[in-house]
Amino acid sequence: MDVLGDVVFLDILGLNIVVLNSARAATDLLEKRSAKFSDRTLPRALAHPDLFDWPNAPSLLQYNDTWRFHRRVLNGILNVKAVTRFHGQQELQARLLLQRLLDLADHSQPFGGVRKEFFYTMAISMFEMAYGYHLQGKYDPILVELELALHNGFRAAMFANFYVNIIPALMYVPEWLPGAGWKRKILSWKAQKIRALSAPYEWVKARVADGTAQPSVLSSILQDESIYSSLSPDIRDTTLEQLGMIFYAGGTDTSATALLNFIAAMTLYPDVQEKAQRELDTVLGSGVFPAISDRDRLPYINNLVLELLRWRPVLPIAIPHVCYEDDVYRGYDFVKGDIIIGNVWAMSRDPSVYPNPEEFNPDRFLDPDVPHAPGFGWGRRKCPGLHYGESSIFIVLSSILAMYNISKRKDSDGAEIQPTIKDAPNSLTLELEYFDFELKPRSDKHRRLVLEAAV
Repeated sequence: MDVLGDVVFLDILGLNIVVLNSARAATDLLEKRSAKFSDRTLPRALAHPDLFDWPNAPSLLQYNDTWRFHRRVLNGILNVKAVTRFHGQQELQARLLLQRLLDLADHSQPFGGVRKEFFYTMAISMFEMAYGYHLQGKYDPILVELELALHNGFRAAMFANFYVNIIPALMYVPEWLPGAGWKRKILSWKAQKIRALSAPYEWVKARVADGTAQPSVLSSILQDESIYSSLSPDIRDTTLEQLGMIFYAGGTDTSATALLNFIAAMTLYPDVQEKAQRELDTVLGSGVFPAISDRDRLPYINNLVLELLRWRPVLPIAIPHVCYEDDVYRGYDFVKGDIIIGNVWAMSRDPSVYPNPEEFNPDRFLDPDVPHAPGFGWGRRKCPGLHYGESSIFIVLSSILAMYNISKRKDSDGAEIQPTIKDAPNSLTLELEYFDFELKPRSDKHRRLVLEAAV
């Protein structure tokens, strides 16, 4: 291992890995030199055709023509101006979420239900946007299957989860051999993934063919050959199938995880919640539902969102980049194929940038010189849905703050239970394990408003 200040160089069984621990290094390489550092690494367990066979997985697609096609389509739909057409749908789904949360109010253990509701809320919008498909409840088979496929893909993408990612010779171990259970598992995941990805795409294709398709990204593309004419016929369906998955993968799990982190923050920091609610009541009025257009009037809520993305980054080591061509940085040679990890966790905890980094403090962003944490990536690989994602997080958390109180759960003696905030292991996203909290409407008036607004 070599350490060059904020840059760490590792050689792990022949894999050259460079860890960037500062925003400066990440900006220098992944932003300013993005043409050379925008490729992706594909773990063998994930990408090899004889294993999970997902070389074009969302966010892991290599720097090629298929990636450029996806990026061109996504930028046209999700740029800062274009996403405003989705604001009405986002606000509607936030209010419907508030109604469903009433079923969990006063529940002694709401964690699992709240997590499921956050995920479902984000999934509804993504399915309608991508496919024009309206989910038939939280356990819609298409949703359940896609959720499982993405979860298994994340697990296969973690280098440490499967030795074959590091030792290529394990590829040749027969699946029937004792000790090859890992291979049988991956192959079962592969079969499930094929079914999961094809189902919503074939559904929208059939609706386009019979003239009943609802407006959506994929139905628009399928009805306009000029958009997909650059794709060769042998990869057309696969490419469009993956495009739909990008919306689901990029806009569902990550946003839902961020919102669960918000619940943790409000449970631990009631003073922050009170200050945010005071801003909402003062600026909008007590019992008024916020709109996305109110963002500029709610600076503390905006800073709360920024602090949420810093305090618990959903992708703590981002998605690794790969050096696309040889380069030199600070006198060190980068070779094509080097894996570059932007350590968002370390950047978000730099005390010289964020004093008392473990504390949840939205006021730190009152200083305009304090940088936003790089929660959406860098350069050409920056998340194209960042504007949509920020709006989704803002409208959901501000709506919850307007109508609900989040607090520590009390035991039978009325004493507050200090929640344990613990990370779930072995996933690209920084998910939380179960923790205790209470969720209640702020008053009977707020409960009535939630019911009336949903109707």
